[in-house]
Amino acid sequence: MEASNPLAKIPALERGDGPALYDSRVICEYLNARAGAGLYAGGWDTKVLEATADGIMEAAVLATYEMRMRPEEKQSPEWIKAQLGKVVSACSALNARWMSHLQGPLDIGQIAVGCALAYVDFRHPDAGWRTGNEALADWFKGFESRPSMQATRPPEG
Repeated sequence: MEASNPLAKIPALERGDGPALYDSRVICEYLNARAGAGLYAGGWDTKVLEATADGIMEAAVLATYEMRMRPEEKQSPEWIKAQLGKVVSACSALNARWMSHLQGPLDIGQIAVGCALAYVDFRHPDAGWRTGNEALADWFKGFESRPSMQATRPPEG
């Protein structure tokens, strides 16, 4: 795996017709182009929304790693709180600036935000991102009920 994915990033997509692709944004853009899906038709706004969602994911994953991979006596509660603070801050920005885009035609920005919020709920259910972000919380309630989100929900437990 090292030769095809030198950073050991997940997800990674091995292809028969070229080198492996890694990083969610790269894989999504590749699949979009291959399917001719038009998920990037929103231009820069769509990409900024996708990048914001990726930042939410990165902060939430880092907090998860801190809590699961480091011995308890070496964990930094302040650092975990700071990472989850980034999640809440990004959600506040989405709620204040991006609701019209989120409620528009489906694109990769919406998918990325939906996946990021689902991960936060899965790993950090007490993060508090809904507080003060009612419009975003309402949007997510509808988005997470989509069949595609339900079909990819992690098992409980």
